[in-house]
Amino acid sequence: MYDFNVKLAKLAVNYAENVQPGEVVLIQGSEVANDLIREIYIEVLKAGGHPVVESLIKNLSVAKYRLGNAEQLKFVDPIMKIGVDVVDHFISILADNNVKKMSLIPSEKQTKIFENPEYMEMMNKFQKRVAKKELGWVIVPYPCDSLAQEANMDLISYKEFVYGALHLDNDDPASTWQKIKAEQDRLVEILNKAENIQVLGDDTDLTLRVKDRPWVNCCGNNNLPDGELYTSPLEDSINGHIRFTYPGIYQGKEIKNIYLEFKDGKVVKGTAEKGQDLLDSILKIKNANKIGEFAIGTNYGIKKFTKSMLFDEKMGGTLHMALGKGFPDSKSENIECAIHWDILKDMKSEKSKVIVDGKVIYQAGKWLI
Repeated sequence: MYDFNVKLAKLAVNYAENVQPGEVVLIQGSEVANDLIREIYIEVLKAGGHPVVESLIKNLSVAKYRLGNAEQLKFVDPIMKIGVDVVDHFISILADNNVKKMSLIPSEKQTKIFENPEYMEMMNKFQKRVAKKELGWVIVPYPCDSLAQEANMDLISYKEFVYGALHLDNDDPASTWQKIKAEQDRLVEILNKAENIQVLGDDTDLTLRVKDRPWVNCCGNNNLPDGELYTSPLEDSINGHIRFTYPGIYQGKEIKNIYLEFKDGKVVKGTAEKGQDLLDSILKIKNANKIGEFAIGTNYGIKKFTKSMLFDEKMGGTLHMALGKGFPDSKSENIECAIHWDILKDMKSEKSKVIVDGKVIYQAGKWLI
């Protein structure tokens, strides 16, 4: 997979982040992904940047959550606080030796850090720097056994899946993403004129307003793979109900068959077939009972749910919504929240529609505009 690592490193450093001489690049990743970390490090050097590596050593986070007291669990890493102030680019690698490692950690322990105002301050500073284009970030995948297992694939098949989703099977993947950008720019131009949206589907009838909220074209700059269009609805405008087809994944735990009811922008009822306690704990996090993002997946090359939101939320024929923090670039006012948690709904049935200002623009997983 040497060629995969080299091509992905070039795509991340030169296309997604466009690293310039003198810029500081923090590379974060599990030791599982050492091959890719090395190639990204080399590409940053070639671009004239200053690479810094944070390697996530096996089982350290589990030890912290198992043994840490309340004060330790709320502690905010001062090195990360400094990083948010001084780093020019974050390149995070999705890879793990065990994606279920947090399964036995109680949810109240996992959410303890959100009680620390310093954590909120750090995340808000991160988003403000991103919005001002002072800070760039991108998440990239590294095919490994644990992710392949979650996707119910062997590692060879999973590598082929990842390779295709990233368009690394093309000679010039960056040009492919540029073409995707141009097509999605056309859709964004139309959506930016929208005021009212209605979503219909299986056990779903949801209305929301998006007037004067910009739509954002996701085409390989923050996520690789990419492929979605998102906005942040007016915070008090969401009413109705929605059932999410796919399980929500939070810290490696599954919450299945999620059903949410909204009134004036807030969740007033939330149920799940599995993981009700975890869903309840998430909804208790400050402002996590509000929606920060409404998005439609546009990557039809991703055809399979893999339990990895980096891929799943981009899947063509789906939409997703995020409980919690919204994005400054879509003018969200729900930024005082410690989490941004995406949940996915399949929209490929004939009765599934997105209606904008009375016109059906999307049906059965396909654009009609």
